[in-house]
Amino acid sequence: MQPSKKRENQSAVNNKRIAKNTLLLYFRMILTMLVSLITVRIVLKTLGVTDYGIYNVVGGVVTMFSFLSGTLASASQRFFAFELGTNNITQLKKTFSMTMTIYALLAVVILLLAETVGLWFLNTQLTIPDTRMEAARWVYQLSVFSFMLTMFTIPYNAAIIAHERMNMYAYVSILEVTLKLAIVYLLVIFSFDKLKLYAILIFAVTAIVTFVYRTYSKRKFDECKYFFHWDRKLFKELISYSSWNLFGALSGVFSNQGINIVLNIFFGPVVNAARGIAYQMSNAVNQFVSNFMTATNPQIVKYYASGERKQMLLLVFQSSKLSYLLLFILSMPILIETQFIFNLWLIEVPEYVILFSRLVILIALIDSLSLPLMTAAQSTGKIMRYQVVVGSVFILNLPVSYLFFKFGFPPQTAMYVVMIISIVCLILRLLMLTSMVGLSVTEYFKKVIVSVSLISFLSYIIPLLIRYYLPMGIYRFIIVGLIGLIISILITYKLGLSIQERHFIISMIKKITIRKKRKL
Repeated sequence: MQPSKKRENQSAVNNKRIAKNTLLLYFRMILTMLVSLITVRIVLKTLGVTDYGIYNVVGGVVTMFSFLSGTLASASQRFFAFELGTNNITQLKKTFSMTMTIYALLAVVILLLAETVGLWFLNTQLTIPDTRMEAARWVYQLSVFSFMLTMFTIPYNAAIIAHERMNMYAYVSILEVTLKLAIVYLLVIFSFDKLKLYAILIFAVTAIVTFVYRTYSKRKFDECKYFFHWDRKLFKELISYSSWNLFGALSGVFSNQGINIVLNIFFGPVVNAARGIAYQMSNAVNQFVSNFMTATNPQIVKYYASGERKQMLLLVFQSSKLSYLLLFILSMPILIETQFIFNLWLIEVPEYVILFSRLVILIALIDSLSLPLMTAAQSTGKIMRYQVVVGSVFILNLPVSYLFFKFGFPPQTAMYVVMIISIVCLILRLLMLTSMVGLSVTEYFKKVIVSVSLISFLSYIIPLLIRYYLPMGIYRFIIVGLIGLIISILITYKLGLSIQERHFIISMIKKITIRKKRKL
């Protein structure tokens, strides 16, 4: 077989694997999304707006320490996928064990920080009613324990992602959503302090899910059997990669949890509750993109590792465009009918939640374009300059928002700041990748930015007209949703996909149809 033909066949196999894994992850996402929407409604009603806001901001303090483990998480995924791409199993085993050793050392550091700096911040800086401070401390300590468990799960999850065993996530999700539904039931029937009980139950679910992922990985993947290994060179590679990744992770923490804490200081826990609910809505929708990228990321890294730059860039362009379009198609009716959705979803709609939700989804749409670019940069392993430039701009979210609040601006100002900086960071990533992987900014602009902008504009016209002429209610929501979905899919197919991508989708539909006919 000719090399070019062989590469085409392999590319087709990889595309099919990505499609299959994406479908499996979508099944996981639908379960998670449905349960999330149900549980948020009941939890908000049971806890109340103030306690829900306390849980959101106190958990955020613990999450601020996650930048330490987050840096090694991305390093683990990158190095595991890279070694699989080069088929170096021996080195893969060493990398896993070395990563686990570093995590053990890191756990001690995080625990010390959480029990000193974190506790001080909780007790002296956050705006929490005195009557709820004890419950807030319960939430904090259980969040610390949950975080420690999750941290030790990251290498095992990285192995699952690198091996592209996405079906495992679907199975565990069935267990996880069942447990979360049980939480809602227990929260309602027990008379124990609701906020404390909620923290205890969330910790229990985290412990069970952590145990399942760890057990599966140890049984299925040889490299996940830990043995003490110390390789100075490998240690330096992991730490060097992670140290520059640390800066990028810090900027993300400051942008997200830092703003959450600043909002608490200036406006109190009620605004935290609104922001938390807005992100619940955004996360439910954004899982479409994260699932797609979870299936795609290993292939981007493996293409780079095997020297197939052209295939890697093609996949980056395709996944950047499709990430945006997947999120856009789902989010369009939500952006148009936000008021109706929240009136239907929540018994009590906190102030700011509708505006926050719309702004958060718009930010997610901008960031969806950047996700494949970030993976492409990470795949090179040479990220010092990239992280310094992009991270330095992204970290401005917190101080700029703080200054606006000092001058009396409203809470939503922080969202506008994040949106503007996200656009700037997208431009910076494109410029950086020209030298890192040979990406053409002009080509990206033509094939991705122009394409998704045109699709977005054309898709919104008819749904907005319907919204303007029909009164708010379930019928308008259904009509806007269905017509918006049909129009956006048709326009995406006609204007957003290349001929090759259309042929691939048609061939996949035909194969699925043929299989169903054979079964019948």
